[in-house]
Amino acid sequence: MAFWGLSQMKKTLLYLLFLPGLFGAMDGLAQKTTDSLAKQAYLTDCIQYALAHRPLVRQSIIDQEIAERTVQSALAAWYPQLGAGYNLQHYLKQPVTIFPDPTTGEPVPRVIGARNTSTASLSLTQSVFSRDLLLASRTADTYRVQASQTTVRNKIDVVVNVSKAFYDLVLTQRQVDILTEDITRLQRSLQDATNQYQSGIVDKTDPQRAKIALNNSRAQQKQYRDLIGAKYQTLKQLMGYPPNDILHVTYDTLQLVNEIALDTNQRVNPRNRIEYQLLLSQGRLLEANVRYNRWAYLPTVSAFGNYNLLYQNNAFGQLFAQTFPNSLIGLSVALPIFQGGRRIQQTKIAELQVQRLTWDEAELTSAVDAEYAQALANYKGNLAAYQALNENLALAEDVYRIINLQYRNGIKTYLDVTIAEADLRTARINVFNALYQVLISKLDVQQALGEITF
Repeated sequence: MAFWGLSQMKKTLLYLLFLPGLFGAMDGLAQKTTDSLAKQAYLTDCIQYALAHRPLVRQSIIDQEIAERTVQSALAAWYPQLGAGYNLQHYLKQPVTIFPDPTTGEPVPRVIGARNTSTASLSLTQSVFSRDLLLASRTADTYRVQASQTTVRNKIDVVVNVSKAFYDLVLTQRQVDILTEDITRLQRSLQDATNQYQSGIVDKTDPQRAKIALNNSRAQQKQYRDLIGAKYQTLKQLMGYPPNDILHVTYDTLQLVNEIALDTNQRVNPRNRIEYQLLLSQGRLLEANVRYNRWAYLPTVSAFGNYNLLYQNNAFGQLFAQTFPNSLIGLSVALPIFQGGRRIQQTKIAELQVQRLTWDEAELTSAVDAEYAQALANYKGNLAAYQALNENLALAEDVYRIINLQYRNGIKTYLDVTIAEADLRTARINVFNALYQVLISKLDVQQALGEITF
């Protein structure tokens, strides 16, 4: 036991010595990670950062540690409990007890004990059987699993929310890029229309229409640019990223397109959902609670031993001149006999809680099926829309190219060019909107299937 204590002391000292360095290394790693995300941050980088820094995840990890400490605290009662006590007592007026006189038999009041007493005691208690300790030992692993499952659920939520915020930000950035290209094209069209007007080929409505279209695109671009800042802050908040630090999101459009594929022939299994696994853990705890209440009819057994050093003397200065030690060992058994039916009612309550949980499982199963059906329908619809809009984009680009060429040759009016430009801009924006919707609905399908990984 002494060797173990020395070993633990060494470990503690080493831990305290290296703890500042450990925190310094962690701070350095966090700073390095932040610096790298300021240069480029793909979706996987954002997710990994969020899993390491999001307060919700950190709180869940601390809750796991709390659960572990709680289990260890409950199980500690199985070990021998050693205690010490000390008592110093001075009687202002000593108690009196009536004893019969040994000669006459007449009752005579007599002073009992000494005026000054002092007691030092050492007690040892060992639980032999207790339903509280039995419950703690049988549910320890379940409590640990439940805390771990809660962390997993929170991490899944973080992955989904960060991914959606990332896609939303990427969509807005791409809309700004599209409008920037559109503005460049409109500026060129405005210059061409102005030159033709000055040459007398067209009237002044053509450059006016070009200017109107250019102003509309610039206003729309300004609106989307302002949204980028707000969506960056939303992403930072979901990641647990410092709000004032730089974050530069990077994406590969082709990679995003490749990520939309999903096997739609999968069948949903509610048991794959972390919510269902949490219900199973809760069910095991409730079943253990039923057994605990049934054990209320069993006795509580414990062994104990006491050693006391008793000092007593009428003169306070000579109190510790002589000691009167005493010691004992014993076995304690406590058996509740009648409690007014409370144990019966508590057992019934525990059984009803188990029955109620079965309906929670049935409700969750039905909700998962409906959630998957809705998510899959949304995914299929969004995928079909994305494919159709992709085809529309190719057509709009071809139409714009032809009409712009015809306008330059004097065949088409500038109104036709304006309409073609608007159709092309709308088609390009719609394609990325559809891509965003497909990616979001795919996340919903994966979450319904319980396939979100991190």
